[in-house]
Amino acid sequence: MRRRFAIVPTLVVLTLAASACSGSFGMPSGADRQGRSIHDLWQLFFVASVIVAAIVYGLLAFALLRYRARGRTEVVRSPREHPVLEITYTVIPIAIVAVLWFASWRTNQDVTAIDPGAARTVDVQAYSWGWRFAYPGIGVTVVSVPGGAPPELVLPVGTTTTIRLTSVDVIHAWYVPAFLYKHDAIPGRTATFDITPERTGRYPGACAEFCGLNHAYMRFAVRVVPASEFETWATSTAAAQGATGATAAAGATGATGASA
Repeated sequence: MRRRFAIVPTLVVLTLAASACSGSFGMPSGADRQGRSIHDLWQLFFVASVIVAAIVYGLLAFALLRYRARGRTEVVRSPREHPVLEITYTVIPIAIVAVLWFASWRTNQDVTAIDPGAARTVDVQAYSWGWRFAYPGIGVTVVSVPGGAPPELVLPVGTTTTIRLTSVDVIHAWYVPAFLYKHDAIPGRTATFDITPERTGRYPGACAEFCGLNHAYMRFAVRVVPASEFETWATSTAAAQGATGATAAAGATGATGASA
C-alpha cells in the first residue's frame, strides 16, 4: 500500500520536472521585451505555487501519517492553543500575496509604459473583417486583401514601436500569441502600447474577440526583421505605393478631361 501511495508524489515531481526542462515552465518566453516581462512573472507565480503546494501537502501528509490512530473514537474536547503558530500561518500567506501583488503591479507598469522616445509609431485600425497598418512617418499603408494572404506588420528588431490601436465598427482584439499580449480595439477609443521585438521571425496574429460572421478570417502577422532590412522594405514599399497613387491620380485626371 505504501508503495502505491509513493507513486503519486513521484509522478507529480516528474511532471513538474518535465515542464521545467526548457526553463519556461510550459509557457512561451515571449518574442518581445514586454512579453518577456510577462513570462518572468509567470515563472515567479509557478515557483511560488510549487513551494506553497509542497508545504501544504507535505504538512497534510505528515499530520495524516504521524497522528493517525486506528480504532480510536474519542474526540479531543480541549485542544491546546498555539498563538505563535496561528500568527505564523496567518502572516506567511499575507506576505506571499503581497509579494505576488507587487510583482504583478510592477509587470503591468512595465508592459503598459509608453516610451516617448520610440523610434516610430504605427496606426493599427481593425474593421470587419480586416486590418490596416499605417506608418505615418514613412508613408506606407498595409491593408488586408479579401481572400488574400494575411497583412504583415513589419517591425525592426531591437527597436521600440508605439502602436495606436482602434476600431472603425465593432469591438475587435489585437492578439499575437508570441508576444503574450492582447488588447481590445474599441470604436471611438485609441489604445496605445509599445512593442520591442527581441527576435527576428514571422509571428501570426489574429482578432481574439468574436466580431461577426467572418471573424475567423481576421488574421495578420508581425514580421520582425533586422533594421537594415526594415529600411529597405520601407523605402521600396513607400516608392511603390507613391507610384501607384500617382498613376491612379493621373488616370482620374485624364478621364475627367476627356469627359469635359
